[in-house]
Formats: sequence, C-alpha cells, structure tokens
Amino acid sequence: MKRLAALSLSTALATALACDRSSSGTSVTTAPPPSATSDATSGTPLSSPSTPPNETLSERAARIHKDAIVVDGHNDIPTIMIGTGFDLATPNGNTHTDLPRMKTGGITAEFFSIFVDKSYAEHPTSKRGGSARRALDLIDVTYQQIERHSGDLVLATRADDIRRAKRDGKIAILMGIEGGHAIEDSLFALREFYRLGVRYMTLTHTNTNDWADSAGFFGAPPVKHHGLTAFGEAVCHEMQRIGMLIDISHVSDETFFAVMQIAKAPVIASHSSSRKVAEHRRNLSDDMLRALAKNGGVAMVNFWSAFVDPNYIAAQARKAPLPETPLSALIDHIDHMIEVAGADHVGLGSDFDGVNALPKEITGIDGLPKITYALLERGHSEEVVRKVLGGNFLRVLDAAEAYARSTNTTLSGDGDVRKIE
Repeated sequence: MKRLAALSLSTALATALACDRSSSGTSVTTAPPPSATSDATSGTPLSSPSTPPNETLSERAARIHKDAIVVDGHNDIPTIMIGTGFDLATPNGNTHTDLPRMKTGGITAEFFSIFVDKSYAEHPTSKRGGSARRALDLIDVTYQQIERHSGDLVLATRADDIRRAKRDGKIAILMGIEGGHAIEDSLFALREFYRLGVRYMTLTHTNTNDWADSAGFFGAPPVKHHGLTAFGEAVCHEMQRIGMLIDISHVSDETFFAVMQIAKAPVIASHSSSRKVAEHRRNLSDDMLRALAKNGGVAMVNFWSAFVDPNYIAAQARKAPLPETPLSALIDHIDHMIEVAGADHVGLGSDFDGVNALPKEITGIDGLPKITYALLERGHSEEVVRKVLGGNFLRVLDAAEAYARSTNTTLSGDGDVRKIE
C-alpha cells in the first residue's frame, strides 16, 4: 500500500531491521526464554524480599507496587499528542498521562493506543489520507516521544523487553492498534504494522468493518457479518502466526465467540470490564470471561465510569446529573472477573486519555498504586495482586511469542497474501 511510505524511512528501516527476520530464514519471533531473574507467570522478581516485620497495609502496598511489573493495556495519549503537540515531559494538567505521573504511578509497561477513528475508513480523502496513514502518523508520534525521552522510555516489542525495562528502571512503551480497519483489508499491511512494533490489534472499534462485527456503542449493534467473515478468520490466523495479539475489546458477542473457536494462542481484551457488574454491551459477559479463561487469555479492566459504575450508567440513561464514581466500583469489577475467570486472567486496561470520567480517586496514571492498596484491602494475596498488575499479561505475551515460534514460519516469506480489493 502506497500510504505505508508515509512513515519516515529511517524509523521504518530501523524497526524493520530489528523485527524482520525473514531474510535469514528464522521464525517470525525469536524472543528468548523469560529472564532468570523473574517469574514468567506472575512477573515477580525471584529475589523479592520477604515481608518486613510490622509492615502496615500502606507500606505493604507500596512495596508490592514498586517491586511488581505493572502493565496498562490501553492509553489513548498518542491521539492527544498528534492533535495538540503535547510532550510527555511537559505536564499541562489536561491529560491523564505525562512522564512525571507515569513514574509516580509505578508503570512498567504502557500500551499506547494507535486509535484510528472510523471516519478514516468511511471518508478517506487524498489530503487527509485513510486508515493506514492515520495509524502510521500515530506510530511515528509514539516513536518521537520514545526517542526524545530515551533516558526514561524504551520501545518494547517482546515480553522480555518489559522485564528488561523493569530491571533498567525505564518505562516500556508498546503499541496496539485500535480499529482493525487500520490495515485497510490487507494482510500485507498487517505485517508492516507488526514490523513497526504493533503487538495487538483490536479487531473493530465502534464500527463494523469489512470482515468483523462491532459491538457498536449507541443505538442498535451494527451487525453485518454475524461474527467474522472468511477474511476475518484469515486476519486472526495471521495475527497469531506472527505473534500479534488478537484484541476482542469492542467486538460483538458473535465476533468474540467466532474468535474463540479458531484461536490457537491466548487472546486479550485490552480495555473491557464486567457486564455482570455494570450492564453495557462493551463489557464482557460471564460466559465470555469463562471462554477467555479457557483460551488462556486475559481481560484488562477498563476504568471509564460509563463502563464501570451502574449509577453513572443509569444517570446517563436518564440524562440526570452524573455521579462521581468511587474506586470501589472499579475494584468490584476486578473482584467479579477474578471470581468468574480466575486470578490468572485479569489485568488492567485503563483507557486513560480516551475517556472523560474515571473513579474519583484516580485522576490519572499516578493513581495506579491506589488499586494495589484496594486489592490488598479486599483480601487478595500478594501473588494475585502481582498477576493483576501485570503478571497475567506477561504470561499471555510469552504464550503468543511461543506460538509464533512454533509455526516455524517467516514473517513475510510465509505470509498470507490475501486482501480485499
């Protein structure tokens, strides 16, 4: 696709050299085994100190949070950066995310969302470009921040990169595409995005695309395919073959279960909460949570009040004044999802800088330690807390990389060449 040339050549070549092993005939991923200094399942450093005597709950929470690998599955700050020129190192009080607060929040790895609004698919123009160009612009903005602040940030494309960032005292930045229309119906483009560092793709956003149905948001769900088309199945197969995580946040229930039928590696929901706790079709039902657990995947809880707080949702429906959402409402989702899916299948996917209302105790990414405290206060063990904070996601990314290696294929040389004209 000609628009792929829009990204700066130096950036594209540098990443391609790091990620594309097709010329050497090696498999699509060559990640080393988990570091000997960490537990691949929980993300817990093996050298973690024993519990100090007479430790208060606050002290315990601070110790665990500082020592844990903390992963956030979804952050929309790139859209703000490209729209306003915002720099992470210069807080302006108008965002949920900036570099000082990322450090205060103890984040180890943050997924920057490469969010492509449906308008880029529905109304592409020669001046504005289409979905792929928008994604490329957002990827380059992400690279800009990593390169400007290389003392604090590092690009991560593998699970072990996250572990290394933790050891080095840096913040790992990963990328996930939000909106499968970004590949413009081309598996060629999908692989190019992988080369540039994209490690998950949400199959849809609020719009149904040419190969997968969305849950929509307002009004009737936009049903067109009753799940996945044959090309949609090909997209999922190719994603898992190369080691890109399938993200089922935003998809319809039919699409979700179609993915579960064909998935050969763990799947994620990068920013979805519990439908049982707060009724919204963007949330996951208990049946979906159980299916995701059976698949080995992870559901990463969305923090948006419109998905978390039943009182907020009811007030929206009545067009009444919107109440503040307590942190306890978010923890209710985590509790229920652990109860249904199990402690190995729940994580965090904030949706920072993509939403307009959060639990009142969390004004931004610096509030993440409060979740650790609240989980301990609810009686969750240190092991469970570490899993939710990031250990579960690390396990899933490890599994995706292992499956890709097991295919013994090259990235493009053995790639599916299908596209929709």
